[in-house]
Amino acid sequence: MRTIDWNDESNSIVMIDQTLLPMEYKIIECRTLESLCEGITSLRVRGAPALGAAGAFGIALAATLSNADDMDILTEELKAAAHRIKATRPTAVNLAWGVDRTISAIPDAYNLDGIRDVVLAEAKNIADEDVKTNKKLGKHGARLLDDGDTVMTHCNAGRMACVDWGTALGVIRSAVDAGKEINVIACETRPLNQGGRITTWELMQDNIPVTLITDSMSGHVMNNGMVDKVIVGADRITGDAVFNKIGTYTHSVLAREHEIPFFVAAPISTFDPNNWEDTVTIEQRDSKELRFFRDLQIAPADVKVYNPAFDATPMENVTAVITEKGVFYPPFLLDELIA
Repeated sequence: MRTIDWNDESNSIVMIDQTLLPMEYKIIECRTLESLCEGITSLRVRGAPALGAAGAFGIALAATLSNADDMDILTEELKAAAHRIKATRPTAVNLAWGVDRTISAIPDAYNLDGIRDVVLAEAKNIADEDVKTNKKLGKHGARLLDDGDTVMTHCNAGRMACVDWGTALGVIRSAVDAGKEINVIACETRPLNQGGRITTWELMQDNIPVTLITDSMSGHVMNNGMVDKVIVGADRITGDAVFNKIGTYTHSVLAREHEIPFFVAAPISTFDPNNWEDTVTIEQRDSKELRFFRDLQIAPADVKVYNPAFDATPMENVTAVITEKGVFYPPFLLDELIA
């Protein structure tokens, strides 16, 4: 099954609940906008491309549930839903991109049912395109990996972060499909361990050799010659920085120090030509994520917590960005790249 999809029979969104992996593989259903927003906020669905599809399907769901009897009223309801969905994760640009692209399809409709039809069709197109985009991205990126390489990655940029296939892990999958032997070192990615819980699970499902390390071990494994390349995903790329899961910046500094190529794999939809590092809001997560691991308290209940979800990696630390349009080397102009 795809990470996230639309169920035509129940007119609802279905997704894999990523908070339960790897202990339990469970499909959940979102029949209300509230349940979708909760699923996004709680990271039941996560990853930039998957959030793009989630945002798009959210508009389709809002249209399906609406009792509006006027096109203008329905349009205003969907714009309100768009604002609500986009507010759930402010840093990941694909979420807003998926919402806005679906909203932009509304003028193609001529009646109420037409609005519902066009937004659902656009959402399905976004999901289908994501799979094709990642396959193209993976093919371009696979050329950068040599047979026998050990690749380090951070967080989860695999099929669970997309509709299917993946970005960073999509590159690795494509290289393996091309006959190359690739080994992976996965950083656990505290505090929610998406690397330990999800990336390792994905790769083991595909029989791709993977070794799990703590985030703080990355310098050690690089210094000991255990890493040939680093590939990460991205939640937003501005002209001067790559925003990705917290800890990515640290890995980029270490990779640069050890002269290890540091690649970013992301679709063009993740690029944001209208902002710079200092204009992007970095999401602050709940302090409970550091004070507890699931239901187990691991820190004093009243300790002060700083818990940003993302950090910014400067472009000078990035060897190349892998997209569905090819591999691009900084410096580059985002306006020209996304044209």
